[in-house]
Amino acid sequence: MNKNLMKTGKTPVLEIHQRQYYNRKIWAKIHGPDSLLQKEERTIMEKQKVYRAGFYILGLLILAMGLTLNTKAGLGVSPIISVSYSISTIFHLNFGDMTLVLYSVFVVAEIFLHSIRERQRSSHQAEALVHARKNDRKLIRLMDILQIPLSLVFTRFLNVFGSLLPEFSKGTKGIQDLPLRLLVLILAIIFTGVGASMSLSMRIVPNPGDGIVQAIADCIHKNVGFTKNCFDLFNITVTILLGLVLAGRLVGVGIGTVLAVIGVGRIIALFQHLAGEKIVALSGVEV
Repeated sequence: MNKNLMKTGKTPVLEIHQRQYYNRKIWAKIHGPDSLLQKEERTIMEKQKVYRAGFYILGLLILAMGLTLNTKAGLGVSPIISVSYSISTIFHLNFGDMTLVLYSVFVVAEIFLHSIRERQRSSHQAEALVHARKNDRKLIRLMDILQIPLSLVFTRFLNVFGSLLPEFSKGTKGIQDLPLRLLVLILAIIFTGVGASMSLSMRIVPNPGDGIVQAIADCIHKNVGFTKNCFDLFNITVTILLGLVLAGRLVGVGIGTVLAVIGVGRIIALFQHLAGEKIVALSGVEV
């Protein structure tokens, strides 16, 4: 070792790496190479769990921000929240609380649809296969029920962001403020797409808005994209009827609604193309 380094008490980088190498060899001799490999695998798995939870929570936060910005632009909201937004606006109720009620209805509908789906499968399967699927049914039911506490937390995010962000549609100056509101709408669509992509990719507990679409698609034996479009159309129709009947005007439906239908899916696809594989690899999610 260099005498100057010995005097200063500093250890050369090469010597540090050598020590780490010999420490690994000693561990392998005492515990066996399999034990060392298992330790490294556990470390990797723990990191993946942290990444997975982090991406999931961050995705929900970004999604909540996107949906909130959507309501603040005043150009029409995303179809999935249009019903709760119109009711909260017409009756001056809390938007987050009404979204919680709507999501709870979605969860109840999911449980009902999954029960129908299981009856359909049971009638076409042998008795041995029916018993083998009991664990799957329990897991599906658990995922359905866990969407209720998720909805409670998620809608609190909506309330927090709603109280922090200004209403860009109030006190406007006509055409002069339209560029700003369009910018807010574009940001809302980007945030919604990125947040939805991140949270869905982690495959933990789905947002009820996504869960109900998947449940309907499974029951009618159609792909998720087609079912999503039909469900969006259904929500827009209900929102239009609520506005015309209860307020005499359209509430929550506008150009922003149309752009959200077109744009969110494109943002999800773009984000998956740019960062999807990297996020999945970091989180260790099985594709």
